[in-house]
Amino acid sequence: MIIELIGYAAAVVMGLVLGLTGSGGAILTVPILVYLFSVDALLATTYSLGIVGATSLVGTIRQIKMGNISWETALSFGLTSVAGVVFARKVILPYVPDPILQVGNFAISKPIGLLLLFALLMLLAAYKMIKPDKYASSEVQHSSHNKLILGLKGLLIGIVTGFVGASGGFLIIPVLVLGAKLPMKKAIGTSLFVVMLNCLIGFVSSLNGSVAIQWEFISVFTALAVIGIVTGIQYATKVSNEKLKPAFGWFVLVMGIFIITKELLLR
Repeated sequence: MIIELIGYAAAVVMGLVLGLTGSGGAILTVPILVYLFSVDALLATTYSLGIVGATSLVGTIRQIKMGNISWETALSFGLTSVAGVVFARKVILPYVPDPILQVGNFAISKPIGLLLLFALLMLLAAYKMIKPDKYASSEVQHSSHNKLILGLKGLLIGIVTGFVGASGGFLIIPVLVLGAKLPMKKAIGTSLFVVMLNCLIGFVSSLNGSVAIQWEFISVFTALAVIGIVTGIQYATKVSNEKLKPAFGWFVLVMGIFIITKELLLR
């Protein structure tokens, strides 16, 4: 019971970080579901898409009211990203072997393999958050990407989103700022829109008769995450992003190392 209460509190924190930074918070969802609520890792990726998608929908509505979404970029980048999500959920994930790797008595099952891949993604996210943001304070960028390259990056990020159930916001924002040359505030708002689109479509594409969805649990978790994201967006202008992101990055780094250690050495 205490572990579950910690898990629900973590749901609020997840939404809070997503609202404050536009990225990073969603990468906590799968570990929270697996380690605090004992959800199967494969099912957790599906739950994560639904929870993050619904939470980002609320955040997107608030960002629309604030005028922080570049619709041309959101649609051109988002469409290829959605294609990547559907491809990952329908074509890649069902055909990943189980176990993924077996050498003698040592085996890495499909759920554990997904957790390990997720942990590696967390380490990448941590690196992105800890290192100084060279683009965060700049409104004018010096690099440019054509729409084809932007679309290809959207496709790759969509595949990552669909495969591991992470929203990929920490990957989307640098692409939107450096590639689409969006100001930081518009990048965060546009990122939330793309995350919402990817996650909700990924969630719906994962629903079938063999997946038992605990709708009541998802609804409660999502409601708490929504409280977090609304609060985060409200206070985003009052909190120093330069201090928040590195601090959260170190936390994500520790979590990633914990998952790798637990799944490989402590089983």
